[in-house]
Amino acid sequence: MSVKASISITDQQDAFARKLVEDGHYDSLSDVVQHGLDLVRQETQWSEGDREALVALLNERMDGEFVTMEESRRRVQSMIEANRKIYGL
Repeated sequence: MSVKASISITDQQDAFARKLVEDGHYDSLSDVVQHGLDLVRQETQWSEGDREALVALLNERMDGEFVTMEESRRRVQSMIEANRKIYGL
C-alpha cells in the first residue's frame, strides 16, 4: 500500500533524482525516494547487527584466555615461521 507524502529536498537533490529518472535508472521520483529510504533502512539494520556482533565478539574475548603482548607476538611469529616452511619461503 502506498501513502502519499509531501517532502522537501534541495535543488541539487531534485536535479540528481530527476537525472536518475531521465537516464532510465528509475521510473519516477517516487521510486528514487523509496529506494533511498530502503537503503537507509538497510544501513540502519546492518549497523545494529554489526554492533551486536561486535559486542558478542568482545564478550567472548573478555571471557577467554588473557595473552600478553609479548606472548601474542611470539605466537604470531611462530605462525609466520610455520607458514614460511609450508610454502618454502
